[in-house]
Amino acid sequence: MHSPETDAPRPLIASASPALSGRVRVPGDKSISHRALMFGALAVGETTISGLLEGEDVLSTAAALRAMGATITRAGDVWRVWGVGVGGLLEPETVLDMGNSGTSTRLLMGLVASHAISATFTGDASLRKRPMARVIEPLSRMGASFVGRSGGRLPLTMTGVVPALPITYRLPVASAQVKSAVLLAGLNAPGHTTVIEPEPTRDHSERMLRGFGADVRVEDTPEGRAITIVGEPELHACTIVVPGDPSSAAFPVVAAAILPGSDVVVENVGLNPTRSGLFAVLQAMGADLTFENAREVGGEPVADIRVKGTSLRGVEAPPELAPTMIDEYPILMVAAALAQGRTVMRGIAELRVKESDRIAVMARGLAACGVAVEELPDGIIVTGSGGDPVPGRPSPVISTTGSP
Repeated sequence: MHSPETDAPRPLIASASPALSGRVRVPGDKSISHRALMFGALAVGETTISGLLEGEDVLSTAAALRAMGATITRAGDVWRVWGVGVGGLLEPETVLDMGNSGTSTRLLMGLVASHAISATFTGDASLRKRPMARVIEPLSRMGASFVGRSGGRLPLTMTGVVPALPITYRLPVASAQVKSAVLLAGLNAPGHTTVIEPEPTRDHSERMLRGFGADVRVEDTPEGRAITIVGEPELHACTIVVPGDPSSAAFPVVAAAILPGSDVVVENVGLNPTRSGLFAVLQAMGADLTFENAREVGGEPVADIRVKGTSLRGVEAPPELAPTMIDEYPILMVAAALAQGRTVMRGIAELRVKESDRIAVMARGLAACGVAVEELPDGIIVTGSGGDPVPGRPSPVISTTGSP
């Protein structure tokens, strides 16, 4: 039985850590893990994947692909995928439960769009609240049809079409997921399917599709970057080594960077230019980061990151880097809390419409620890302690968002 006394919030006490040292590996990149399974399911032959991130989102992708005919097994740390070939997906006999994975849902909708099958997608309470209209719109142009809740929310049933209509689609808002969904639909469409993005987004799909044998062309145009896929290729099986997730690597990197005397190596980190903006901002703040053993794995740049602790200074994070580090802003705010002076982060309004309002949550959390923060409509300003321990006593959140 609960009582008001036991349910009341209790203080969380944290003590300063000594300098960190050693080597660490982080989990595999989630974006690449999703795509390795999907492209392996469309390839001819056996694809082997090591380093796959075995989180719930990626497992949802694997389960959905099995339901559509791919054979996927795991032995130790190695996953094996026997594909059905482009155009070979089967109609699933059951509803596809995507859990909390928006990436799985949107990319798989792209695959289904150019197959003559129907599939019903659902997910947990959070995913069912997220609109899918921005994917439905281009896929409808290609001939797919949809029946769902208002705003294109799940549960949603879609029916693909063969042949799908190849299109040229300009993204209203930069989105790697929407781009990838259209390109995946274009795999089984005749001719050329083109996506024009106003700003560069994560290009894991383009890189890996080339590795599987697809003809993917990228061109800079006055409207933006144009990515074209030539439809109806035969994808060949590959051996994939998934690099460490840069979002996961961000935590030990920042932890070492803010503790003078630290010396930590984070091994096998993916350094795709569309994902590595945080490391550039940390270097601008004075962090001692070096990249060792640089190499390319499966078309992706990879290196070991060595970080030594030192004093940091506040900077204005370039808004144009936001797409390359959107998930890393919360940990950047932690680094800013220990830096000298103000760190300004703008152009990140997208963080307000994630599973939670990450700007507001971080502002409240930092203020509860005594960090001076100013919440902006599209960002946050953090005034650091100059390396001293944060006070641990609440400070007010200055808000210019229009809310109290």
